[in-house]
Amino acid sequence: MHDLRKQVLLESGKTQSRKQRSKQGTPAASSAGSPTPSRSGSRVPSRNVSDDESEGSDASAWGTTSLEDLQHEEDSHTPADVVITDLYQRIDAICDRKRSSAEGREIALAGLGVDLQRYVAKAELGRKVDELVPAIMKSIKAGQTEKETVQALKVLALIFVTAPSEALYTSAARTVQSLITDSPEPIIKHAAIQAFSTIAFFGDAPEDDIEESMDLLLEIISSDGSSIDCPDNASIVTAALQTWGLLATKVQDLEDITEVAMEAFTDQLQSSDAEVQIATGENIAFLFERSYTEAEEDEAPPSPGSDSSGHANGDSPHMIQRYTAHRHPEELISQLEALAQVSSKRLSKKSRRALHQTFSDVLATVEKPTRGPRYSKALDEDGREYGSRLNVAVGGKGGRSWVIDKWWMYLRLGTLRTVLQGGLLVHLEGNEGVRDALEQEFAGIEE
Repeated sequence: MHDLRKQVLLESGKTQSRKQRSKQGTPAASSAGSPTPSRSGSRVPSRNVSDDESEGSDASAWGTTSLEDLQHEEDSHTPADVVITDLYQRIDAICDRKRSSAEGREIALAGLGVDLQRYVAKAELGRKVDELVPAIMKSIKAGQTEKETVQALKVLALIFVTAPSEALYTSAARTVQSLITDSPEPIIKHAAIQAFSTIAFFGDAPEDDIEESMDLLLEIISSDGSSIDCPDNASIVTAALQTWGLLATKVQDLEDITEVAMEAFTDQLQSSDAEVQIATGENIAFLFERSYTEAEEDEAPPSPGSDSSGHANGDSPHMIQRYTAHRHPEELISQLEALAQVSSKRLSKKSRRALHQTFSDVLATVEKPTRGPRYSKALDEDGREYGSRLNVAVGGKGGRSWVIDKWWMYLRLGTLRTVLQGGLLVHLEGNEGVRDALEQEFAGIEE
């Protein structure tokens, strides 16, 4: 799922390791020209998150902290009025370019990013967006440092998560996309790929724009980054894979592009970088899932034991295979089985565990595409399979919870975790657009 940073999992081989890792802490006090420094440890109240399968709780497939790690410390609350005051100070500093330095803007952008993660500032942005977005776009187009441009891209993505609009998409999308192909700096290309995923998804990009962007991303994946002058760059390839997967969840009919995409993904399974392999596996599972749709009223239910069926517990709709997701499933299954049991000592324990978990899940879906991530075949007391056991909950006892039992949900949650970091649960509780992303597969798309 990201956010301009990744943990290094492997440092040699076909592609380079991902070395960007996020720092959620607020920036330190700045030099002249910078805004008021934010308070260290500012947090919103904590929320509960659970993952019923301890082996999967690490969730390294997203390259960020685990679901449990998203819990906030109980003793580090920041009142909303303090966050709002800080947010307005950051915005003023960003907009006042004549009296700010590049370093000051870097700090202001980083601080605003933290504020937007930890607080759902839709109303506050609505009052300031007309002056804030042009200032951010100046930092994106002509930032004096790489860091200024990267931080501006991160803030732009957070604005789309919080207060998206069609007009905002129109004004920002092409500029961000041009950085992917034209920026001379790999770190900016990487940031632009990740920002574009959020901009297109929450900005309700037209399907033609989404498919065009997916073609560009597939070129990056197929060429190991060479198509945008970043050869053998694992961070770039992983970001492209994750963004392709997220955008694909918005496209209803993937039949025509599945074969070409699957060919590129199958090749990337041989990458020496664990995160490239994991992102690839998740996309493969999603494409198998999408090749099945719910049976229409006039379609006969599938025969018992058929792959075209619901979950074993009997409470899911009957699913019908609409097209072939992979021409040589036996060969693919052999590759997935090897990755699910990989034991290379070149990999860290964490990487091996992430590969084992991810590809066990992917293999289960390829063998039976109605099974989602973290699917457990263990039987409950009524003799029914437990099914997918990855859960996200907010609001404590009596609050809301989501069972992440579809790969489209899993891919979207990965992106949300990347963009929102420790503020994911805050936005799940208070941001309708974020909730819709997990509840409505094709929200806003006409049938």
